[in-house]
Amino acid sequence: MISWKNLDTLASFKELQETDAVKLAEVMSGESGAERVKKYSVPMAEGLAYNYAAKAVDEKILDVLVKLAYEAQLSEKFEALYNGEVINTGEKRLVLHHLTRGQLGNAVVADGADKRNFYVEQQKRIADFANKVHAGEITNEKGEKFTTAVQIGIGGSDLGPRAMYIALENWAKKTGHFKMEAKFISNVDPDDAAAVLASTDVAHAIFILVSKSGTTLETLTNQSFVMDALKKQGLDPAKHMIAVTSETSPLARSKDYLDAFYMDDYIGGRYSSTSAVGGAVLSLAFGPEVFADFLEGAAAEDRLSTEKDPRKNAAMLDALIGVYERNVLGMPATAVLPYSQALSRFPAHLQQLDMESNGKSVNRFGEPVSYVTGPVIFGEPGTNGQHSFYQLLHQGKTIIPLQFVGFRNSQIGTDVDIQGSTSQQKLCANVAAQIVAFACGKKDENLNKNFEGGRPSSIIIGDQLNPKTLGALLAHFENKVMFQGFLWNVNSFDQEGVQLGKVLAKRVLAHDTEGALAVYSDLLNI
Repeated sequence: MISWKNLDTLASFKELQETDAVKLAEVMSGESGAERVKKYSVPMAEGLAYNYAAKAVDEKILDVLVKLAYEAQLSEKFEALYNGEVINTGEKRLVLHHLTRGQLGNAVVADGADKRNFYVEQQKRIADFANKVHAGEITNEKGEKFTTAVQIGIGGSDLGPRAMYIALENWAKKTGHFKMEAKFISNVDPDDAAAVLASTDVAHAIFILVSKSGTTLETLTNQSFVMDALKKQGLDPAKHMIAVTSETSPLARSKDYLDAFYMDDYIGGRYSSTSAVGGAVLSLAFGPEVFADFLEGAAAEDRLSTEKDPRKNAAMLDALIGVYERNVLGMPATAVLPYSQALSRFPAHLQQLDMESNGKSVNRFGEPVSYVTGPVIFGEPGTNGQHSFYQLLHQGKTIIPLQFVGFRNSQIGTDVDIQGSTSQQKLCANVAAQIVAFACGKKDENLNKNFEGGRPSSIIIGDQLNPKTLGALLAHFENKVMFQGFLWNVNSFDQEGVQLGKVLAKRVLAHDTEGALAVYSDLLNI
């Protein structure tokens, strides 16, 4: 029997609060630090590993975290989720993004359909469509091949798919999997759409309109912007657009699109990269086989996340340590620092994934909680961040946990030796140095040059960023966020916090304003 309880009511959490803290600078120095690096590592899917040696934990703390995982019934709650229980209590919905990449448990039937079969059917339809586009069987109205795919969407319809595309673009070009360039229009700011269109051969572009409801204001506005641009070039928009939407939306089965591919209410936007939302653009850009490998990597990591022992479950352990840092050590943020330029937009995606999921002040029953929940997420790829905000991370008064991601090999496979080392070796040297510098610090009588250390970090390490490792990396963080939501007893799958601004914006556009809203409207010449 599953019991949903607030974090501060759990006996193991109270024990965690009373457990002695670890002096990270001490345990990470010398031989003890070397032993920790070897010991504190958990295998992940596709050859990845989660190493948490530089986190402020020891055996005593880990033992209590294991107790916390069992008392909070993290495995049982995940099992309930993938077996189709109504976990999204705010919207009274199932949570099924795991089903887009594999069957973890029992068959899930909703809306009169086996949902795994539904998602597989959509993936097959997308694969068939993409193959026909690549073969020149589906063309523009002049019978010419499409050369560019442009996704129109916002939030989860943009951040995830864009991050995944950028992550694989150079890999695909190097390995011969690059089929079409992909571009993205998201912001309702007309400068965004105008800039993308100005750099696009519109006559040979296929536009992917992504809106689950078919009513998203920003997305429909950008659709109109694009349709106007097509018409001005004498092109029929219906010959250049496909839709990704729900079967009940006004976009479904419309003559305004070449085709439509479907998603449903059981997959939130920020969890939709492995659904048709990511599938259409990634399959067009790189081919369906690459998207299938991406799904395979995610499915493999999902299976590992079902492990009941937290010490063998990277996503669960990452979540537990994160809650310890947030709720016991009082650390307010987490920096995501991929030492891979291909992951340049991955922190932005995780920012939405984490903060939109767990940025809550009430529990899943709508009752106020007395503890902090989701942290602030931010980040940039290394080594760029080192020359930007690392100053605060190293010497600022606020200690911010760090999540590094690094790969032993580059995507391009070629490099140059400069001053005795390659570019990739220099990149990896920097991430290794940063982990130790943050943890151990450096004493100096000149306080301006003194580093206190004690700054905790973890790193996910792999051989190379490719479709399978990217899928595993994505699933790790999705599952981490889910486990943390279970611990905080919040609903990680609704996002009421984005609604109020939308409602007020509609009032402004309808000129139904008063007070400060009216004055701001006048200031902005609306």
